[in-house]
Amino acid sequence: MKVILLAGGFGTRLAEYTTIIPKPMVPIGGKPILWHIMQSYSSYGHKDFYVALGYKAEIIKEYFLNFHALSSDFTVDLSSGSVQSHKSGEIDWKVTLVNTGEDTLTGGRVKRLKQYIGNETFMLTYGDGVSDIDINKLLAFHRSHGKLVTMSAVRPAARFGELEFEGDRITQFVEKPQLHDGWINGGFFVMEPAFLDLIEGDQTMLEREPLTKATELGELMAYKHEGFWHCMDTKRDNDLLEKLWQEGAPWAVKP
Repeated sequence: MKVILLAGGFGTRLAEYTTIIPKPMVPIGGKPILWHIMQSYSSYGHKDFYVALGYKAEIIKEYFLNFHALSSDFTVDLSSGSVQSHKSGEIDWKVTLVNTGEDTLTGGRVKRLKQYIGNETFMLTYGDGVSDIDINKLLAFHRSHGKLVTMSAVRPAARFGELEFEGDRITQFVEKPQLHDGWINGGFFVMEPAFLDLIEGDQTMLEREPLTKATELGELMAYKHEGFWHCMDTKRDNDLLEKLWQEGAPWAVKP
């Protein structure tokens, strides 16, 4: 199944890094957070990635263009320029990199990938949040209810948009209010292609009109994840994730 990764934002609250590199390339344990997210999907067998690029797209493109060489041992014959690879990397992902516009908003980025998504169910997440979520259980839950969208609901420290429920059906979605104790949008979506019809264009935020409309139609369901989830929004978050990586990285759990 295709996995869409939103990796085009400016990351202004991580300006210590993002004046030089895009937010999804900020490292944890020497690897970009984008790599960690992709590794989570890959560990559940989902390896067909589509990365929606915007800000500093060339840096992410260069990373993947050079990925094989940097992950392998090789000999360079300096007289001819020929390269002999001795050990191939163990990563077997297929990665499609798509420029979706530097100023395009999150919904618009998804809409611009319509030609790649086609008429298939797809998965989608942000390029800055790691989790130990069981991807295949999430997918099975989505298939069980037959609605347009499944959003993973998580319970971190209060900072993000809040969800309210009737059973597993989301009845209210409010982006970034002053939170009380509750669930929030953790990304890690599963979506049907018909959801793209709710997105107008480049200046549509995924978290506003499209998901609000899906809520009103009764088409937005929640997969409640009680385990680890953390978003890298600030340098403090990056420092915490680096510390957790050194201690064993709870998001790196294999199925």
